[in-house]
Amino acid sequence: MARPSSTPPSSSSDSAELWQNLKSAIANSSGFRSWRSEQPADLLETTPLDPLVRLYLRETLETLAY
Repeated sequence: MARPSSTPPSSSSDSAELWQNLKSAIANSSGFRSWRSEQPADLLETTPLDPLVRLYLRETLETLAY
C-alpha cells in the first residue's frame, strides 16, 4: 500500500492515479457491496463503476449530513 503523503498530487496524472486507487478501495468495501445489492439491476447493468462510486459517495455523505 502506498504511503500517505501530506502534499497534494502534483499533476493531473497523479490525481487520476489517486482517484483510481480510491475508487478501487471503495468498490471493494463492504459498504459499497451492500449499497450495490440495494440498487435496481438496470442501474447496475447500464452504469460504469466510476459513476456508481460517485453516486454511492454522494448518498453516503448526504446520509451523514443529517
